[in-house]
Amino acid sequence: MKPAAFVDELASYHFDNAFNPYADACPDFDADDAPAVRRRNLEAVLNAAIEKGVHSFWIARDLGYRGGRRTGLALTDEAHLDWHAQLLGTEPLRRATKGPPVAERTATVVWQMLRSIEQPIFLWNVFPFHPHGPGEPMTNRCHTRSERMACKPILQSLIATLKPKHLIAIGRDAQAALADLGLEATAVRHPSYGGQSDFIGGLEEFYHVRAKPIRDAQLHLL
Repeated sequence: MKPAAFVDELASYHFDNAFNPYADACPDFDADDAPAVRRRNLEAVLNAAIEKGVHSFWIARDLGYRGGRRTGLALTDEAHLDWHAQLLGTEPLRRATKGPPVAERTATVVWQMLRSIEQPIFLWNVFPFHPHGPGEPMTNRCHTRSERMACKPILQSLIATLKPKHLIAIGRDAQAALADLGLEATAVRHPSYGGQSDFIGGLEEFYHVRAKPIRDAQLHLL
């Protein structure tokens, strides 16, 4: 897989009521070159993952409007772009939006665990775009089965190229979606909706680590 060609392929996908961060521009929040910035960020991460190898994949369900819609990177908000660059040792990753950076509670907990585990981990989504309600771009919805199946070759290509030792499903929805694609994954609780402790505990047990404490100020992020 050539990362540049892979990202170009991603940019060619189109679904109704779904934002493709590698092709689409948000009229309210994106900078003029936002799709190109997100393509370059993902390409940099892919190049580093191929060069250095990865231990495991963490796979969530979809991109969210406060995180991946803006950054083009799974489980990553703008507050943790620098941390993502450090994860695999990429060049600095750029913001694609204007105005103040937006933080996401889920990303805060996810990245605290990534810093605790200290392993080369690749982050992805079953549906690698942001599905939203009709006429409501700043909402999140679950992708459909037809959307999932359309994106199956994307995930298959990533797994074949990066050859992770483990697939970790972030949440039951992600686990069920992966099973529908014929992929077995170790499931951990999604950190939202009261699942933070179970999420941390599941990953501590799997990776045999102790989580670094999360500052109270971080947990008040929406």
